[in-house]
Amino acid sequence: MARAHDGSGLHESFLRHDRHRWLKIAGTLAGVSLLTYVFIDPSPRPNGGTALGYVLGTIGAGLILWLTLLGIRKRYITSKPFSVKAWTSAHVYLGLSLIVVATLHTGFQFGWNVHTLAYTLMMLVILSGVYGIIVYARLPQALSANRGEITQQQMLANIHSLDSQLHIAAQPLDRRHSEIVKMSLDNSPIGGSIRERLSETRANCGTRAALEALSAEKAAARNNFDPALAAIMALLERKYEAVSQARRHIRIKALLEVWLFVHVPVTFALIAALVAHVISVFMYW
Repeated sequence: MARAHDGSGLHESFLRHDRHRWLKIAGTLAGVSLLTYVFIDPSPRPNGGTALGYVLGTIGAGLILWLTLLGIRKRYITSKPFSVKAWTSAHVYLGLSLIVVATLHTGFQFGWNVHTLAYTLMMLVILSGVYGIIVYARLPQALSANRGEITQQQMLANIHSLDSQLHIAAQPLDRRHSEIVKMSLDNSPIGGSIRERLSETRANCGTRAALEALSAEKAAARNNFDPALAAIMALLERKYEAVSQARRHIRIKALLEVWLFVHVPVTFALIAALVAHVISVFMYW
């Protein structure tokens, strides 16, 4: 359930596309499936091997295969009624309708087999898609608010400029204080692994450690604090603020993207399990 890219604010508008057209279609599909399941009384009990089970299974399998085509569809720009926005809206709502269609197809019979595996993978894909919808509805505004009027490249350029100023300002300092400044210059990471990008704070941040060290000296020195060190502290405070802003920016972007690390691989696993499910059904039909 991916994001659309053909206009502004689509993290909200694709859900309302064409007066919730696809919500109504998906709701109708789920409702008809549920009513049919309730009023048809197969013998001995509802399951995937009944006529209704085969119909629901065929619909479910067809939907799964069609839903995987969104990634391909997004590469091509066309107008209505097959715009990326319309396709994404259908992707979201028909994907959610699969919860009803596929669950009824199982007849609520689960076990340690490829059939339940396919169902479980499908639910993981849907849940990761729901997460994607939520983050795209909430986080872009936070990303914009944090960034303000500057780009990510400008953030990094500002940090690089502050590093240059710190390097020059540290030249007259003694060895101990130079090493304190060096902590900030050498160890103020912003990116990193996905786990590090998802963390806004860094336990080993050299800029924060340098600030804490000089703050302790300033508190001990009271009114006799070296003006050169005060200037260094001012630069470190500016750098820490800039680094924190960049880390928040990277974290929000990671939150916007991390769901794809589950959604896409599990989708491929679902396709494989679905093929195995269909083949095993026809082998024992």
